[in-house]
This record gives sequence, structure tokens and C-alpha cells, in this order.
Amino acid sequence: MSGRLEGKSALITGSARGIGRAFAEAYVREGATVAIADIDVERAGRTAAEIGDKAYAVRLDVTDQASIEAAIKAVEERTGGIDILVNNAALFDLAPIVEITRESYDRLFSINVAGSLFMLQAATRSMIARGKGGKIINMASQAGRRGEALVAIYCATKAAIISITQSAGLDLIKHGINVNAIAPGVVDGEHWDGVDALFARYEGRPPGEKKRLVGEAVPFGRMGRAEDLTGMAIFLASPEADYIVAQTYNVDGGNWMS
Repeated sequence: MSGRLEGKSALITGSARGIGRAFAEAYVREGATVAIADIDVERAGRTAAEIGDKAYAVRLDVTDQASIEAAIKAVEERTGGIDILVNNAALFDLAPIVEITRESYDRLFSINVAGSLFMLQAATRSMIARGKGGKIINMASQAGRRGEALVAIYCATKAAIISITQSAGLDLIKHGINVNAIAPGVVDGEHWDGVDALFARYEGRPPGEKKRLVGEAVPFGRMGRAEDLTGMAIFLASPEADYIVAQTYNVDGGNWMS
């Protein structure tokens, strides 16, 4: 523990599991108090208990404005304000263009884009009122850097996150609020069972083959792990990143260069 986030208050959306949980554990190790904000509040509570007394659960549905406002208020009441927001909650889906449904489109954009935007807005209002600035980290993706034949909607949502990061970063730095993003590549985890199954369906592959192939294609030699992203998440939340504004950093084992 280096204490780079000592005394800071963070809220991480979708952090009951996966990448969000890894970030929460890393932030607590660095001295922060962390709200495990998730729609599955029971799992969030178990995660917080496992992390320790500097983590606590907050119910959050990023598609519900009242829930967003309530989550921010809960952090303010618990810690006096919010210093760090990580917009991690997201949903994945894929289909050929001719099979995309409005239901899938609406759900992905509601969670991945609108959810991140309005969480950012609520956190920003709280940070401005407090007058101490803050750090906002959006989770983009290598999928936001390019199109993929079967992944049009998800790619579009993550491209929107990169754009929102740029616009919000330029607008909010005058308040001392740094907005940046992380673009992971392929990250292993329980969600990849579902991703692999979708690719198996549309590409005619046996289960597990797509996951093996994408891992082998990473220049580093394997799929990423949630822990591979924590260094960047800590850095962007720390004072070391005070002069970094509106950037999206690839943390993907060399998959994409920009």
C-alpha cells in the first residue's frame, strides 16, 4: 500500500464482481473508502464485507435517475462527498446487423451510454458543490476504437464513451475535475462464458474456441485479467494524473495502438 488514494471517497458502478470489484479492492488498498454500487445489492454487500470495512454497498440502477441521485446522496452522507467516480457498469450483446433488435439497442445504450453520462453528471454536480474537484474514470473498450462485424451496438456504445470522455473532460477541468477513460481489450472473467456462447452461435464455433482464439491473438500472449487494469485505474484517480484531461488509455496487451 502506497496510500495514493488515502482519505478519498470513491464510487464504482457495477462493482459487485469482475473488473469493478478488482478496482474496489485496489482502491481500498490505496487508502480509499469505496462504495460498491450495483443493481445486485445483496452481492454488493457480500463483496463489501469480503473487501473490508472501508468498502460498503450501495444499490444502484444506472437506468433510473432516482437511483443515481440516491446513490450519490448515500456516498455524501457516508463520507462527506465523492472524490472519484468509476463508470464501470455495462452490458454486452452481439448479433448480425440484420438481426439487431430495438430491445437490445435500447438496453445497451441505456446502460452503457446514458447510465455513464448521467452518473457522471450527478457526480459532477456533487463535486462542484463541494468545491474540491475530483476524478472521473469511464470504462471504454478496444471495441470503441473500431467496428466489429457482429458487435455493432456494443462497439457504438463504447465509441460514445470515448467521445463523452473527451467532451466532459474539456468542459469539467475548469472545476478541477479530470475526466479520462480506460479502454481494456479482451478481459477474462465469468462474463466471457456468455460472450463465447454468442460467438459460438453466430460463427458456428464449438464452445470455448472463440475465447481461446482471442487470447492467442493478443500480442502479450493471453487475455487480460481484471488485475491488469488496476494500475491505470489507481493512476487516473490519483494526484499524479492531475494534468491528464479527456484521454482514453488502452490497456489491452497490445491489441490496439492509437
